Amino acid sequence: MNDGMFSSETDEWATPPEFFAKLDRIFAFQLDVAADATNAKCARYFTKQENGLIQKWESRNWMNPPYGKEIAAWVKKADEEAENGNLTVALLPARTDTAWFHKYCAKWHCVFLRGRIKFERKMGGAAGTAPFPSMIVYFGIER
Repeated sequence: MNDGMFSSETDEWATPPEFFAKLDRIFAFQLDVAADATNAKCARYFTKQENGLIQKWESRNWMNPPYGKEIAAWVKKADEEAENGNLTVALLPARTDTAWFHKYCAKWHCVFLRGRIKFERKMGGAAGTAPFPSMIVYFGIER
């Protein structure tokens, strides 16, 4: 296991391209709501500077948010966007003991992934297997 996964060096882990591609074939995502030029999965994306939390999202969104303290704000925003008719598919740590999971995720369709995701590190660092289980949450229903 990669010791860097336990450090506070970063809370941003890039989605493995083949993992994203499978979902994108199904949903044809329009917007990556939490990305940068090195890890964006869609042609259109919001960077940290643009702050996806204050932007209007599209009808079909991909979200792999920072996994730090602000994750609750990201899942809240995905929930709000779903209530407005937008679909957001999110790769999240499966933290079923958190308030944000019960308030914003549990009411939507959740798929708990078997095994651990092997993330890509930003800035060319080594990839690492997550030390936590992951889930996909489908916020909203595609129309």
